[in-house]
Amino acid sequence: MAITTTSYKNFINGEWAESTSKEVYEVTNPANEDEIVGKFPLSTEEDVNHAVQSAHKAFTEWRKVPASERAAYIYRFIELLDQNKERLGEVLCKEQGKPLKEAVTEVTRGVSEMRFVAGEAVRLDGTTLPSDRRGVLNMAVRVPIGVVAAITPWNFPVLTPLRKVIPALVCGCTAVLKPATETPLTSVIITELLEEAGLPKGTVNLVIGKGRKVGDALVGHELVKGVSFTGSTQVGRNIYETAAKTFTKVQLELGGNNPAVVADFNDLESAATQIVGGCYSNAGQRCTAIGRVIVLDKHADELEKHIVEKVKEYKVGPGMDAETKVGPVVNEGARSTLLEYMETAKDEGAHILLGGRSVTGGEYDKGHYFEPTVISGVTPDMKVAQEEIFGPVLIIIRVSSLDEAIEVSNNTEYGLTASVFTDNMEFGYRFMEDVDSGMIHINNGTISEGHMPFGGVKNSGVGPYSIGGTNKDFYTELKVTYIQHQ
Repeated sequence: MAITTTSYKNFINGEWAESTSKEVYEVTNPANEDEIVGKFPLSTEEDVNHAVQSAHKAFTEWRKVPASERAAYIYRFIELLDQNKERLGEVLCKEQGKPLKEAVTEVTRGVSEMRFVAGEAVRLDGTTLPSDRRGVLNMAVRVPIGVVAAITPWNFPVLTPLRKVIPALVCGCTAVLKPATETPLTSVIITELLEEAGLPKGTVNLVIGKGRKVGDALVGHELVKGVSFTGSTQVGRNIYETAAKTFTKVQLELGGNNPAVVADFNDLESAATQIVGGCYSNAGQRCTAIGRVIVLDKHADELEKHIVEKVKEYKVGPGMDAETKVGPVVNEGARSTLLEYMETAKDEGAHILLGGRSVTGGEYDKGHYFEPTVISGVTPDMKVAQEEIFGPVLIIIRVSSLDEAIEVSNNTEYGLTASVFTDNMEFGYRFMEDVDSGMIHINNGTISEGHMPFGGVKNSGVGPYSIGGTNKDFYTELKVTYIQHQ
């Protein structure tokens, strides 16, 4: 008996429509390549243009909808999202690979964050200032920028689209969502729920396809006024260059190679617990994952021991297995890249304390599994110390002083997030001031909160920080008005 695979469509101007190309591709479960998640369109520039034109037309009316009414649509959507969190979590697990518990938690966090975002509709504050002239009122108000392109990654395929599309709608913008090719089904479901919530046609559009075809067409479209992108630094750089030609606003959340410094901290086991959790969740495929441990020599042996003991407890397996702590990496290319990093680390003189290999045999042969890995003997100039590995790999660098710890922390192109574990609060405050990072964590891992700004410096981000109150700085612009009233 033949197995029927569901085919999905784009969502443009309030209708589900096939791509003009008629071409499709398959998405498979990274835990089991034999399981087809679905077939999805390989969209064209014509599809993109249709979506952008629809969003532009809808914007002329949506921008005039009172803020409280826009929020009401979003609150209805949030209730639907909450009702569907188990379904979305299971789909997320099957198309991206993370453990089911992590997947459902991602959706649950999305529900919580979007409640805050919906409230931002009535917090789009401006300013009034005294005039230098009699009888004149001066004020600056926020107005929506227009059509926003939301280009999202595969590692958080529920949370990241929500973080882009929902604030766009709340601020009065319309959106065209382009999900990662690896994880489009979660975006299909999110779009279905937005449709069910009653959003006017054209306010939200979904176009699925390859980045070079769909993404490039979106970024270069003359009617797109803002591009919110989360992904690699190199792709972000290309988007920035293209957007600059038309002065399109950008919000770029890019890569990270995040340090956790351990210095003069008595509870090394607690530090190890938080470091390991911060590294291996989502199989290390997080821009905010802890990738580098920078530890004073006097703590290094004991800390390494605690880290290795805790990582050994992490079971690798399919995300639907309740005992799994580390699921598969997203595809075979990701696993091959990890194996290349292992060879380079050994060639440069590092020592693999734990892991460093593919997990194979039996059911593992159907997926893209990689052992949770700990590498010691790393120096700051090694490739594994300089680059974002984006997998379940933790490297350990020993330093001899607090000054060296800060120097090594800053010794990469990235500046997304950084942690320090210390009982020396003088050093903690110094770390906060001297480490070049958009987000700092003192005595805790790299966990962000949904009402706080999220972003990085250096090659980790460009444009207004996302999440929290800073989102409005991207989705709106100021209009300054002078009123002569007498």
